[in-house]
Amino acid sequence: MGRDVANEHRENDGRSDSANASVRAVRAAIYGTGSWANQTHIPNLKKLGVDVVAACDVDPEALRRTAERFEIPAVYADGREMVENERFDVLFSIVPAFARTDVEIRAVERGIHLFSEKPQATRMAVALEIDRAVRKADVLSTVCFRERYRPLFREARRILAEKRIVHVVFRSVGGPPLRKEGMEGASWWRQMDQSGGPALDWGVHAVDYVRFTTGLEVDKVQAFYLEQSEVFSDPLSSSFHFLLDNGATMTMTFVRADPSGTPQPWFTFFFEGGRLEIHNYDRIDLNGETVYRGGEFDPWFVQDRIFVEAVRSGDRGGILNDYHDGLYSLAPILAGWDSARQGGRCIEVNAYYGQEGR
Repeated sequence: MGRDVANEHRENDGRSDSANASVRAVRAAIYGTGSWANQTHIPNLKKLGVDVVAACDVDPEALRRTAERFEIPAVYADGREMVENERFDVLFSIVPAFARTDVEIRAVERGIHLFSEKPQATRMAVALEIDRAVRKADVLSTVCFRERYRPLFREARRILAEKRIVHVVFRSVGGPPLRKEGMEGASWWRQMDQSGGPALDWGVHAVDYVRFTTGLEVDKVQAFYLEQSEVFSDPLSSSFHFLLDNGATMTMTFVRADPSGTPQPWFTFFFEGGRLEIHNYDRIDLNGETVYRGGEFDPWFVQDRIFVEAVRSGDRGGILNDYHDGLYSLAPILAGWDSARQGGRCIEVNAYYGQEGR
């Protein structure tokens, strides 16, 4: 499985040298008109001069509000119909992971480029089908692991480049989730079987940024979830244990019982002779000394810009991950979810891909 985009980890910011990048019109369709579409992607596309020609959502009110706000001329309740009836260059797939079916496949088969929000799916089989279609069509693709573009994570990668990683820790702590009383009709986000809870939502980010900063892959995973109670919508804790492909270990923990917030740091990378800590988006500490401070940065806009410029120019050199690479951040989390359902069975991630092994 070729992963040249991930392995090269290019250092440029993705600005194209092609004269066409500033003049070629790009037409986009939006699949999913929830908060991320309205707060980030559609405003970014408008700033970038992209013509948003169509939008789709199963929620008619959300669709209507979005179309009116951004003056989107065509609206659909069915993504397949939108793909078949509209002419556009790129599909921004922003629907929840559980809602992914074959809309992305139908789009790329028509030569349409694919921008996929994460997580890409709640079932590996769905993500693999989309991936096969993307590779067969040879269209441009990316998954919204936006922090790859943030200078703080790029600096952490630079510092760790010559280090032998021995252990990685990721911790996320927050307050208890919404109580289950009156959960009927509540947002899909509060339905564990649809959202996967924070371990799916932010777990794929955590795995991706460890992969990005270290160049290592996950070989094995074992996970445990605190049994869900009738009171809360999500498990109050989950713990993942990874074996990385250099023999190092990694732990990833989500706790939803402490409203005081996440303890610092988010990430700790232990290497032979020391440690590197990433404190939210604020700073990097090396062996207890601050060596880098983050600044104002909008990773959503930068990633959207780089992808749009790639569509305009045909030059994919600035894209830091493609859909295929994104599978290696998704699979360890879905495998961990399965591990927890099976009492903590250790799962080989490579086998989790079926016949699609690395």
